[in-house]
Amino acid sequence: MERSAWAGFLRAHSRIAKGLDRELAAAHDLPLSEYDVLVQLGLTEDGRLRMSDLAEAIVLSPSGLTRLVDRLAGRGLLRRERCEADSRVVYAAITEAGFEKLLEATPTHLDGIRRLFWAHLSAEQARELAGIIGCLGRS
Repeated sequence: MERSAWAGFLRAHSRIAKGLDRELAAAHDLPLSEYDVLVQLGLTEDGRLRMSDLAEAIVLSPSGLTRLVDRLAGRGLLRRERCEADSRVVYAAITEAGFEKLLEATPTHLDGIRRLFWAHLSAEQARELAGIIGCLGRS
């Protein structure tokens, strides 16, 4: 049972992530991985995160994040900033264009989550799952 449930969870996650990626790329020329970076930066008070913290937040290797940040910076959606106090620290900072792209893409993303995920659950299942995920996120 546990193995079957875990395998099902992984398949569902993959299917949903691929669907969200397709929709964001088609509607906004913004793959899910890039959208996730903009979300993480948009959630901060000053619109920036240390590269190491950003890599951890989006569960990506430092080299993978560097390539992703390069693409976003090349499109003008974020910029790199050096820390004045410690030149070894580099921040990724969302630009105005990046924030606008984030605001533009968010309704598409949320609609996709509702259709591809939440629509398959009853209200009771959704409440139970939210509680379970909330507990897992704190451990």
